[in-house]
Amino acid sequence: MRVSDKPEDEYYADSQGLRRFIDTVHARRSATKEPAALLDELKPAFGQLLEDQNWLPAEFAEPYLASGMGGGIGQYLLYRSADKSLTLFSLVVPAGSSTPVHDHLAWGLVGLYRGEQREEVFSLERGDPDKGDAGLRLAEERDLHTGEFYALLPPDGDIHRVTTISPEASISIHLLGNDAGCVVRHSYEPEASRSASFRSGYSNVDCVDEEMA
Repeated sequence: MRVSDKPEDEYYADSQGLRRFIDTVHARRSATKEPAALLDELKPAFGQLLEDQNWLPAEFAEPYLASGMGGGIGQYLLYRSADKSLTLFSLVVPAGSSTPVHDHLAWGLVGLYRGEQREEVFSLERGDPDKGDAGLRLAEERDLHTGEFYALLPPDGDIHRVTTISPEASISIHLLGNDAGCVVRHSYEPEASRSASFRSGYSNVDCVDEEMA
C-alpha cells in the first residue's frame, strides 16, 4: 500500500531511514545544481541507506516472473517525486540472470543492497541509439559486493549490464534523476551493434498514459 506524507510525492515503502534519506536528497538538490557535485554530497547518506538491512519491504526484494526486463528481474518503485524528476527503486536479479545491456539517461547512484553482481560497462563508440545503430565497446568489468556503489553521470557509466554471481538473488538500490521505469530508454545488442527503444516498467506500479507517450 502506498504511504505518502505529501499528496504530490509517492512513497511505496516507508521507514524513518528512507524518509531521512529522501529529505537529504531534496535538501542537497536545492543547494547543489551541478550533478557531479550533488552525487559526491549524497554518497555518505546513500552508503548509510545500503547498510540498513531493515527498511526494504520483503515484497520488494523478490523476483518478478512478468518482468519487463526478462529473467524474472523485479524492478520495484519505492519513491517518486511529484514532478517525476527523482526516483528510488530496487532491482532484484535472480541468481544466474542478467539484465539486458541498457542505459539510464539520468544521473544517479546505484548500490548493492544484498548479494553479488558482475557489472559490464560499455561506451558508445559510434552510431545513434535513437536510430537503432549503436556500436559499443566494453570499457570496464567489475564485481560488486554488498554495500558497494557507484555513480552514473551520462555518458560516463550510463550503459551497462549486470549479472548476479551470488547463489541468491542480488538486490540493488537505484537513485535516479528521472522516472526510470516509465521513460523510454535504450536496450542494446553489442555483438550486432543494434539498439532498440526500451521501457522497463515497474513491477508494482503501472506507467500512466502520459509517461508512455
